[in-house]
Amino acid sequence: MRRPIVIAIDGPGGAGKSTVGALLARRLGFFFFDTGALYRAVALRALDLGIDPSDEPRLADLVSQLDIVMRPPSVDDGRQCDVLLHGRDVSQAIRSPAVDAIVSAISAWPAVRQGLVALQRRQIQGPGTIMSGRDIGTVICPDADLKVYLLASARERARRRLAQSGGPPEQLDDVLEALERRDRSDSSRAYAPLRAWPSSTAASWHWSGRPARPRGPGWRPAIGSWRSTASSRVT
Repeated sequence: MRRPIVIAIDGPGGAGKSTVGALLARRLGFFFFDTGALYRAVALRALDLGIDPSDEPRLADLVSQLDIVMRPPSVDDGRQCDVLLHGRDVSQAIRSPAVDAIVSAISAWPAVRQGLVALQRRQIQGPGTIMSGRDIGTVICPDADLKVYLLASARERARRRLAQSGGPPEQLDDVLEALERRDRSDSSRAYAPLRAWPSSTAASWHWSGRPARPRGPGWRPAIGSWRSTASSRVT
């Protein structure tokens, strides 16, 4: 029996991993798994239980008892997937400012990342799975069939994040500062730092318009709605 095809998409926050991954999954008929949502669910659970983001032992215990289900979206409200945490739909709650404030600190702990490796690998299913995150090609799926490392300037990523949140233009510098702080944290952590694997294809993407709506049976969204401005093999 042929194993599922695995496509790993890594990159910093706001680079477009989830958007590109979801579009590609729909076109190919693959399952899309956003690992960032998993870490956000852990952060939300920590908030619910009153666990301090600096308490690695308690966070490790939390991860070992985590009851989470992630599946294709059942509601067309912008979510990339449904996230059920201990039976509760938290698909929107994991995007709250409170979660934003602590998810980087929580996801940096080795015990948390190591504790979620097996769970992430179990998500590989069907004819193929596309996984997006920050250590998919280096740690979770080092043998992925295709590894892509998405890039975009920090200011462009901040602009996208601001647009997603609906914040006013004057908040752009604050969003930019937060993204750059997260970049430094992700790239310098001791375990599974953010980096491109030598066999990854690096690409910088710019959104060039909304994808066309379905036009009949067999239609698939055009990935060409994204314009690549640079693509090369990372060496």
